[in-house]
Amino acid sequence: QVQLAESGGGLVQAGGSLRLSCAASGSTFSAYAMGWFRQAPGKERDVVAGISRSGISTDYKDSVKGRFTISRDNAKNTVTLQMNSLKPEDTGVYYCAAKVVPIFGNTVYYRENEYNYWGQGTQVTVSS
Repeated sequence: QVQLAESGGGLVQAGGSLRLSCAASGSTFSAYAMGWFRQAPGKERDVVAGISRSGISTDYKDSVKGRFTISRDNAKNTVTLQMNSLKPEDTGVYYCAAKVVPIFGNTVYYRENEYNYWGQGTQVTVSS
């Protein structure tokens, strides 16, 4: 079992940047594929970015491609989401999620119900 704790959210003006971090504890971090999800006001939670267990593969929601970057540091048990050129529509609660992946591989996961563990979320607000 792994515990996840997000940090780095806040209020930023449109065009600005934020860096979200997710610290994992309690289990072997390298055994998980990781994802960042977002829940905008009045909307369902959906995936923003994912990274494979290997760290080799990443993928992004179309609306954030070219602006967001997901990365992981297995030595520090962290996954990071660098968000640049932020837009008001990026506003929401951002969640870190972990999926158990028994076999080392390069698959990125997109569906909420594929993930086993979740953090509490961190609020990101982008003002226009």
